[in-house]
Amino acid sequence: MKPSIPKGTRDFSPQEMVKRNYIFDTIRKVYQSYGYQPIETPAFENSETLMGKYGDEGDRLIFKILDSGNYLGSFLQDESKMKELTEIIANMTVYSITGSEDARKNLEDRQADARKKLTNNISEKALRYDLTVPFARYVVQHRNDITFPFKRYQIQPVWRADRPQKGRYREFYQCDADVIGSDSLLNEVELIQIIDEVFTKLGVPVIIKINNRKILQGIAEYIGEPERMVEIAIELDKLDKVGPSGVENGLKEKGFTDIQIEKLRDIILVKAGSTPSIFEKLNQIEQKDVKDVVFSPKKLGVYENSPIAKKGGEELEYIINTIEHLNPNISIKHDISLARGLNYYTGTIIEVKVDTSKCTSQFTGSLVGGGRYDDLTGIFGLPDVSGVGISFGADRIYDVIEELNLFPKEIAATTKVLLINFGDKEAQYCLKVLKDLHAAGISAELYPDTKKINKQFEYADKRNIPYVVSIGEKEMESGRAALKNMITKEQIEVPIADLTKHIK
Repeated sequence: MKPSIPKGTRDFSPQEMVKRNYIFDTIRKVYQSYGYQPIETPAFENSETLMGKYGDEGDRLIFKILDSGNYLGSFLQDESKMKELTEIIANMTVYSITGSEDARKNLEDRQADARKKLTNNISEKALRYDLTVPFARYVVQHRNDITFPFKRYQIQPVWRADRPQKGRYREFYQCDADVIGSDSLLNEVELIQIIDEVFTKLGVPVIIKINNRKILQGIAEYIGEPERMVEIAIELDKLDKVGPSGVENGLKEKGFTDIQIEKLRDIILVKAGSTPSIFEKLNQIEQKDVKDVVFSPKKLGVYENSPIAKKGGEELEYIINTIEHLNPNISIKHDISLARGLNYYTGTIIEVKVDTSKCTSQFTGSLVGGGRYDDLTGIFGLPDVSGVGISFGADRIYDVIEELNLFPKEIAATTKVLLINFGDKEAQYCLKVLKDLHAAGISAELYPDTKKINKQFEYADKRNIPYVVSIGEKEMESGRAALKNMITKEQIEVPIADLTKHIK
């Protein structure tokens, strides 16, 4: 059998890991400079912790874990369990049915319910879908041990049963930062500063897009469907992938009427821009029939006619104005179509993409996502605790930096110095030199075997080791080592006592 790995996962070579760690270390240092503390949570959670937090589409992408041991064997020994399992499987049997649409819908509902029951019977745990919901669980479970507002960062892998494609994996790392226990908009301002600082250090030009779920709630009211904001948000979130017509088709499939879609059309087509221009465009949207709409340009404008949308607009203006006052060079734009498909967002939502006007990247996916959630801990028994967070997608950031050739050349080599092995006597001598190099903070290694010298130099060349030190019998007697720069090919003699200082 030929070895392989599951689709949507990857192995990482030493060279790739050095580059990945460069990204992780950059993000980690910025987080720490703003006072965020590290935590970790298990790779898998109880299914009930995760299910129902990400919307129907998100829930379908959660990897379930079969209960361990010979769990299914217990059904064969328990008549009631066996009967229940048989009924579940019978309801899952797919067969054609003729008759009314209601009868067909009833069959589909019964099958869906049976699949859910079967899953619940054989799986009580699931791989985490993101780091935010496990964090909310952590906060509630450890609320007596932490100080609010609690600022944490977390860098760990997550898993999604998604269709693998370029920039989209089934296993990937997220680098989260959250503040929980504070509803101040200064937290959003700080997180946007963190985003800007990280990408400035990485050298990647980005656009920070921002919106507010309260505005989307106002849009839902605008088309007469205030209870269906999440469904609208899920479709709007696909705008970059499927375009306006794809969004409209998705809304039709969800049962929205042509009149409702017509009301949404102008809003969907509004492109990202500065906050004032977006507000102005929304206020200028022409409506053929304004009798039953919440937003009416004939009155005080979009936000004046929907209190919740107006609140969202005011929050946006505060954040953007504060950011532009602190750093007018940050590229931040309000995008009315930005929705973020997760159920738990309630206020500010943030998404970061490559600024293709400033570089040659072809990458169109999101590099960072996040937002405000007002009551995520409430589902675990701790109501009315507001939080806001962001998540860097390290794997996507890696792809962009690699595409743009932005990784610093000096990070390619983990070992800076290789000591040549001439034989047992010389190796014993070099071990002391190696100890001094390590004590001085220089990463170095002694070649373990006595092989031909050219083979050892070839090893250093392939490993991108920049310096090679040769200490043979003659060098031991003279107290001077041969130091070769593998980049310039220059070789000099250096007193062994000064070797560490010379390399540094």
